[in-house]
Amino acid sequence: MLDGPKVDVTHARRRGRGSPGDKGAPSRSPDYRQLRNSFLPQPVFSSDQVEAIHATALRVLEELGIKVLLPEARQVFKAAGCLVDEDTQMVRIGRDVVGAALLSAPRSIEAKAGDRARDIVFELGVMTFIAGCGAPNVTDLDRGRRAGNLADFEDLIRLVHSFDVMHMHGPCIEPQDVEMSLRHYATARAQLTLSDKFPFVFARGTPQTEDSFEMIRLARGLSVDEFHNGAHCYTVINTNSPRQLDIPMAQGIIDFAKAGQVSIITPFCLAGAMAPITVAGALTLQHAEALAGIVLAQLSRSGAPVIYGSFSSNVDMKSGAPAFGTPEHVKATLGAGQLARHLGLPWRAGGGSASNISDAQAAHETQFALWGSVLAGATVLIHAAGWLEGGLSVSFEKLITDIEALQTIAELFDKPGGGDADIGFDAIAEVQPGGHFFAAQHTMERYRTAFYEPLVADWSNFGNWTQSGSKTATERANGVWKKRLAEFVPPASAVATADVLDEFIARRTAEGGAAPVS
Repeated sequence: MLDGPKVDVTHARRRGRGSPGDKGAPSRSPDYRQLRNSFLPQPVFSSDQVEAIHATALRVLEELGIKVLLPEARQVFKAAGCLVDEDTQMVRIGRDVVGAALLSAPRSIEAKAGDRARDIVFELGVMTFIAGCGAPNVTDLDRGRRAGNLADFEDLIRLVHSFDVMHMHGPCIEPQDVEMSLRHYATARAQLTLSDKFPFVFARGTPQTEDSFEMIRLARGLSVDEFHNGAHCYTVINTNSPRQLDIPMAQGIIDFAKAGQVSIITPFCLAGAMAPITVAGALTLQHAEALAGIVLAQLSRSGAPVIYGSFSSNVDMKSGAPAFGTPEHVKATLGAGQLARHLGLPWRAGGGSASNISDAQAAHETQFALWGSVLAGATVLIHAAGWLEGGLSVSFEKLITDIEALQTIAELFDKPGGGDADIGFDAIAEVQPGGHFFAAQHTMERYRTAFYEPLVADWSNFGNWTQSGSKTATERANGVWKKRLAEFVPPASAVATADVLDEFIARRTAEGGAAPVS
């Protein structure tokens, strides 16, 4: 069981201290690797309403049940005393079974990266960011929109590694130029040889999962027991709303639980389409489905690391298209935070945008989704950067402009100093009425480290901006990601894993790889 002594991840900045004579010294070196959310969680429902949603979700599981397509999973539920109808594949889960599962689910999960400095703790109060995930397409200003490929997947891994505010990897895009039976080798290799951050593994059947686990063990130098006794990777499990758990996802829950790896169990409930049209109704269905997945994980291995998942929003009732960053999306996220705190479990929220390009709509929707997750106290925010078209593409430029927003949020988590030196009476006394503080001692001692330095934003006046080419933020972001890729150097420890991984991949490829399970 991973619920034990909590690791102190109190957010502390390490900033370079300089003076005007410090030539070549870095002006500022913020640390965004471990963030603790300093904002108080905001409720959207009363405590009685939260209890009513939870109670109704239990009733849904007990009276209506959930359809489970995997026979092994149905047997796991049946062995625990759940009512299973093999003809209809429906499983009814008693609230006593749910209660026991919630008692065994860990409240704090220590996730081990390749570099101990990049370890993560998943618990309430911590916040971690993941780039946009699962898109079939990729886009940038130079090459336009195109099908996802391995070269772009690798470049996105490089960019995610380059920014500390991106805490772990995700399946950013599908590299469709690699056949499915071999794709998991390519995506795992990219993560393990280009970065030392916490990796993602696809749940597409036991053979692919076991291959990926073995690659992580080889890269990290772990025995099977060492791997099973620590969380070294994660996956995302999506239910098929309403009330269905398919074969790959059910198998993924079982496989990851038995191996002691993290499952983020996330129903995708779009109000008005796959869930009731009201926010409370959508959350009730989401809560029931998430609880069913958590129960399966705990029945497979007591204490298995699970993260409660939320990704509820609404659809455009004119077209049926999913919408994100809407008022309903934000309200659902706030409510999900209340339900997660009711359970005491770490939880994930979802960001993103339905805009087709990186424009004002994309920024607007993404930032509302971001603020909803911050104010809801999400532990993990997936699709925090780069996501467009409701998940159909990831944009290189939007990845950068969204990282600017994430770094701003990280800075807001760091409360300003309020001691005597910060209040600055001596500085106020030093400057005469009508003067300025540019040359004040208080300013000179702090000017290198006082303010956030923008990644993309241009704070110059109109004349200087015009002389510099009148570039938009998206155009400037294009230059930022190109520069980062040109300067990228992978961690030496990651590079050193290439030979052993390539040997494994060559052997498994010769054996035919591993086809996904459908």
